Parts: sequence; structure tokens; C-alpha cells
Amino acid sequence: MALAFTASTAIHGSLSSSSYDPQPKVSVIGTTQPMDRPQIPLTAVNLSRIRRLAVKSLNAEPKRNESIVPLAATIVAPEVEEKAEEAEDYEKLAEELTNASPLEIIDKALEKFGNDIAIAFSGAEDVALIEYAHLTGRPFRVFSLDTGRLNPETYQLFDAVEKHYGIRIEYMFPDAVEVQALVRNKGLFSFYEDGHQECCRIRKVRPLRRALKGLRAWITGQRKDQSPGTRSEIPIVQVDPSFEGLDGGAGSLVKWNPVANVDGKDIWNFLRAMNVPVNSLHSQGYVSIGCEPCTRAVLPGQHEREGRWWWEDAKAKECGLHKGNIKDESLNGNGNGAVHANGTTTVADIFDTKDIVSLSRPGVENLLKLENRREPWLVVLYAPWCRFCQAMEGSYVELADKLASSGVKVGKFRADGEQKAFAQQELQLGSFPTILFFPRHSSQPIKYVSEKRDVDSLLAFVNALR
Repeated sequence: MALAFTASTAIHGSLSSSSYDPQPKVSVIGTTQPMDRPQIPLTAVNLSRIRRLAVKSLNAEPKRNESIVPLAATIVAPEVEEKAEEAEDYEKLAEELTNASPLEIIDKALEKFGNDIAIAFSGAEDVALIEYAHLTGRPFRVFSLDTGRLNPETYQLFDAVEKHYGIRIEYMFPDAVEVQALVRNKGLFSFYEDGHQECCRIRKVRPLRRALKGLRAWITGQRKDQSPGTRSEIPIVQVDPSFEGLDGGAGSLVKWNPVANVDGKDIWNFLRAMNVPVNSLHSQGYVSIGCEPCTRAVLPGQHEREGRWWWEDAKAKECGLHKGNIKDESLNGNGNGAVHANGTTTVADIFDTKDIVSLSRPGVENLLKLENRREPWLVVLYAPWCRFCQAMEGSYVELADKLASSGVKVGKFRADGEQKAFAQQELQLGSFPTILFFPRHSSQPIKYVSEKRDVDSLLAFVNALR
């Protein structure tokens, strides 16, 4: 597999042309001295240094040189008192780097891990990570997951980035047999029906696991403002909670998130200032870009993550690459609340106004049973922790004010937690928020399918049906 370095020809040449051979030379001297004694004792320390000099590909499995082990066992190493290397306190390091720039953070990461760290490049804003790494002047590696279902524009960006920086991206591909079995058994678009996790596990997570087994650290483009349900607490650097690195076992891989504290708009200001290649889909309204079937453009005012897996709620919008971000709802109150000693949680409610009726489960069930209502109802199915629900709060409250004397009742029903299964089965809940209109002379509610949640669009929907 090709390796990616900075454009520095001096550094690139010294690494790529290394011809160091740790294998002892065999000499035939009678029958009692099969090998010459090397000039440098092959202690465990020296072997470790030799291993780190070798340039490894991302998916290379560490191999044991059996021919060296017997010899090393017969050589008497000098008695050297070595101090055990203390484990790095990455929580403390993350605090120390809180106010550091992405350039400083990436420089620290590359300095610390050298050839055993690589940038995970998804073909969107992650090009900023490559630019920062390039600016450090240090050699760096880049890898990407080719799921086989990316947009053509993403492949074009890969090529443009390679040419711009003079590098070769190390591509990882899914197992063909696993993909074939999934498609044959469930079809090409099963994720629309049973969730995206299975497809992502085959096309992304397992290839990533193979890639990371050849590393001691990796660099991601995660930001706290990217996903309301899953990324609000990511640290700058951490021991990876989900994957294993080169040495194997828990704690064997370090995860760096250099732009964790950076706003999305600042990333884009940086990209424009440096005049680097970007995905042409961005100019078409795409913000967060993944596989083609699971990515779409977002409308003005929508959160960037609404364009990913839009048929699922906010807390499901991870593919598994960063599954350590997903918290247990029973412990954290759905990601946005205080946990009391008795285990209950408090979450600040939304849509609080005299013009919006808060409906209970029995109230919604009554609406479903009535075939002749005295007035139509507009009801939003919501979760107060959901950033997408929070984003439309202003327009929904304003709409309720406009409809206050129109004969249309406006309500809300909290549909997360224990009510979620009911809302999915009986109320067409797919993701938060879901908006339903209950006509006067029909028991069947009508779902608002548009992503436009401004006052005028919602009002047009109501006026067309009441």
C-alpha cells in the first residue's frame, strides 16, 4: 500500500528509500559458529528501535522475525537499569491543549507518534487536517475508507488532494464477501428499513478496525458542534474507547481530535484562506458528506447533521467509527439533563407557550380515535434534547401564535423514552421532529414530509388541509 508524506523531498526520500536490514549476515566458519556476532547487541530495546525505523503500511499486521529471536536469546546483554515508561495521562494532556490551535495540536501528535499515526480523511472538511499537517513540515500519513458508495465528487476530491499535496492516500476497502452477502440477502437499500448500522459496520467499521491495528494513534476531524446528540463532549485527545491499536488491548490506541473546539464556520474560513481543494458538493448545499444514499443537502437554518441518515433521530447519527461518543440514555438523561441521586433526570422542555397544548399519551390516543373533531390539530412529536427540535422552536411557537384564533389547535407530544415505540407504531415517527396534522373529518393524521420548518412553509401546509 502506498504511503502518504509531506511534499518535502528530503524527508520523503530518507524514509521511503530506507534499506536497513536487521537480519544478521550468515557466514560459514566450520560447524560451530553459524553466525557472526553483530557489532551492536540485539537487546529488546534495540529490536524495538529497529521496528520503529521500518515504514509500515496502515493495514500491515506486525510480524515476528523468528530468525532473530534465537540469536538474541544467546547474546548476553549488558546490565542496564531501565526505568519503566510511565503511562501518558491523556485527560491531563487534553486539558493542557484546550486553548491550543489545531496546528499546535497536530504538530504535537505527529511529533509524539511519528510514523505510527495517520489522518482519517473522509473527503469533506477533513482536508483542513491535511493542510495543518502539511504546515507542520513533518511527514504524515493519510488514510480513507472507500465504502464503494461514495459520491463521484468525493472521488474527484481524493484525486485533487493527492495531487495538491503530492501524497498517496492509503485506501481501505470493505470485504467483498460480506458486502455481497448483505446485498443479496437484504437488497441495496436495506438501511432505510432497518437502520444504517449493519451496512456501516461492513463498509466502514470493519475496514477502519483493520487500518487502526497498524497504528498507535489516529487523527479525526470531529467537532463538538457537528452532532447534537453524540459529539458535544469529545476531548482534544483521548484513549480510544472503541478500537485497538498496534500493540493490541484496551488503551493501545490514542485518538486525536484537533478541531474539537473549532466552530464549523472557522474551519471554512481556514479552507478559503489557504485555497485548498474542497468537495464540490459543498456548493450544492451538502455540509456533512458520507455515502451517497445516506447523504443529502440541508436547507438554510438546518443543522449540518440533518443531511446524514435523515430518517433516524439525532442520537443515531453515528456510523460506528465514533461509537464511543454515544452515551447510555439511562445515565445521562438523553444527553442534555441533570441526573439526580434517585436516578431521575430533568431536561429543559421546549415549545412552552400558552398557545401550544402539551398532550399526554391518553390525549394523543383520543385524537387517533376521533373521526369527527370539532377543530383540526397540528401536533409536533419531539424530544427536548434534540437539536433539530430546538432549532424549529421559534418558528413553531410563532406559528401557534398565528393560528391562535383560526380554529386550529396546536399541540406537542414528547415522543422519546417510553413513548418512542408507541409513536413509531401509531404516529409515523421516523425522526425528531415529526409534525402531524389531524383533520376535522378523518381519524388518520397526515404527516408533514417537507424539511422546510419555517413559519410560512408550515402555515401553507396547515392552510392546504384545514
